Amino acid sequence: MDRAQKAKAVEELHNIFEENELVVVTHYSGLTVAEMSDLRNKMRETGANFKVTKNTLALRAMEGTQFEGLKDLFSGPTGMAVSQDPVAAAKIVYNYAKDNEKLVILGGSLNGEILDKSAVEALAKLPSLDELRSKIISIISTPATRVATVMQAPASQMARVLKAYADKG
Repeated sequence: MDRAQKAKAVEELHNIFEENELVVVTHYSGLTVAEMSDLRNKMRETGANFKVTKNTLALRAMEGTQFEGLKDLFSGPTGMAVSQDPVAAAKIVYNYAKDNEKLVILGGSLNGEILDKSAVEALAKLPSLDELRSKIISIISTPATRVATVMQAPASQMARVLKAYADKG
């Protein structure tokens, strides 16, 4: 890689750090190409991304960003899971690491706050933004459906009484 390519790679990584809220740092030693592709596909489905980078370039790229505190984690075969959603990348990496011991979570950062491995796991267990939205909609719509049911009950009871009289007479 020549200087121009390195400068371009650093700029791209810097943009990744600037655009995302969550970075989870992992070691991926021993993952096959198929396993890595599977992980990346799962990430893409939720709008997250998994990137393998040269540590020296990543260290340069994170200067001046909210993720500078992660510098100590960048040694060895390092991969980064990034997402704008504060839960998505952590959830996918955590679930993938449970099934595959070759992927090891080292730590992460959410909006500049450094997270250790247990904090990343706790974050992964939280419901995603879409799950929270669906729960809120469910909570809001439930009273409305109950009100509609209660309002219809007297009319349907009256209709049954009238039908019973009609059937008799």
